[in-house]
Amino acid sequence: MGGKSLVFFCVITIVWAASTVFAEDYTYETKYLDVPVSHFDFSKNATFKLRYLVNDTFWSRRKGPIFFYTGNEGDIELFARNTGFMWDIAAEFRAMLVFAEHRYYGKSMPFGDNSFSSPEYSGYLTSTEAMADFVDVIYQIWGETKVNSPVIAFGGSYGGMLSAWIRMKYPAVILGSLASSAPIWQFEGMTPCSTAFKIVTDVFSMADKECSATIRKAWSIIDKQGQSEDGRRLLSKSWNLCKELNNTKDVETFKAYINEACFDLAMINYPYPTNFLAPVPAWPVKAVCSYMNDSSVPDLELLDKLFRGISVYSNYTGQTKCLDVDLDDNTAGLSYSGWDIQSCTEMVMPMCADGVNDMFEPDEWNLQNYSDTCVNKYKLKPDPRIIEKLYGGKNINDHKNIIFSNGLLDPWSGGGVMKDISSSIFTVIIPESAHHLDLRAADPADPDSVKQARKHYKKIFRAWLEEHYRTSAQRTK
Repeated sequence: MGGKSLVFFCVITIVWAASTVFAEDYTYETKYLDVPVSHFDFSKNATFKLRYLVNDTFWSRRKGPIFFYTGNEGDIELFARNTGFMWDIAAEFRAMLVFAEHRYYGKSMPFGDNSFSSPEYSGYLTSTEAMADFVDVIYQIWGETKVNSPVIAFGGSYGGMLSAWIRMKYPAVILGSLASSAPIWQFEGMTPCSTAFKIVTDVFSMADKECSATIRKAWSIIDKQGQSEDGRRLLSKSWNLCKELNNTKDVETFKAYINEACFDLAMINYPYPTNFLAPVPAWPVKAVCSYMNDSSVPDLELLDKLFRGISVYSNYTGQTKCLDVDLDDNTAGLSYSGWDIQSCTEMVMPMCADGVNDMFEPDEWNLQNYSDTCVNKYKLKPDPRIIEKLYGGKNINDHKNIIFSNGLLDPWSGGGVMKDISSSIFTVIIPESAHHLDLRAADPADPDSVKQARKHYKKIFRAWLEEHYRTSAQRTK
């Protein structure tokens, strides 16, 4: 199993970005900073322009912090528009907002169009280089303002991983971090590879146990139909596919689409409508499962129920002319290139399914196959242990001032920090939250658990800042 972990994590960015409702009051100045292509190779002197966004509308020079978003695998403007929590509390904290773009994404390309052309150019796409970029941005702002304002890092998903790691690596620069839905333990030897798909199954089962049972049963029925030309024609017609299924490889692509749809639905299981390729309603998993409430029906009827359920994801408005199941065609104009490469170097996140404890087809994790795919595609060999070596794995007890938040509806929560580690590393579990819902703007439909989590964050931020200013005052006496 090599493709799933490469695809699913990148889909997070697209899911989050595609659900954007642009807020006109989210205004910012776009800036660029020349940063080294390599911060750690003194024989390299090349630089490139890193983009970052700044809003200082509410910032107080006297006691105003910097709220710093550690950009992840996408255009930084998408994250600026979707991290509404930062905007919601900026005035209250008199904070400057900064959103820094991750190298090799958006407009921050070290080698322009050649950035992904060979390992010679893509080899500088690492978490360590990205965080060094972020530190350079902070030093630039400190220099321009002549005020070393305390910095609190924010991030969701991979960005949340970076916000935690940057506090660990640069504690003199980063006062504290909010790492939302950050699966820092979704790596070899730290989390069972089956965890994420088990959580997806649980989310569907909570909506209706027959729903997950229907999906589990559907795979063998699809395989049976896919073995014959008549069966493939039936699937193509009944699902209104844009391209007819001509062979068993096409059938595998068809199943992969359904597989990804289920995973995506769990991630975007928000309490209000959002957009992902097409609109989905509030609590979309519940809407999907309303069609899949009886797994005992005959085979073709079961496939019809599955089709109706998945249509909530693929064609909720009824305006889509046909269903395109080619995953490469469903990226909403975004590229997987950067994350693909990171997945083939340091971000090796094992995923598997057993078909018993989850509703998916059995699919084992095979590091050798995964590695072979990376070597063939990019001439890169992944290192499944490098993240543990760099950031300590589960041995993070000595760190402080980090909030790890996870929603129990989020498939990636299984790879997150779910238990208290120390008195200064805070773990916030949000029962009714999917993927980093807590970082989104406040909404009347937000569950109480999300509202309470945000209040808790603000209380912790105040404590960090009060301690910072108290110790700073003592040092100047």
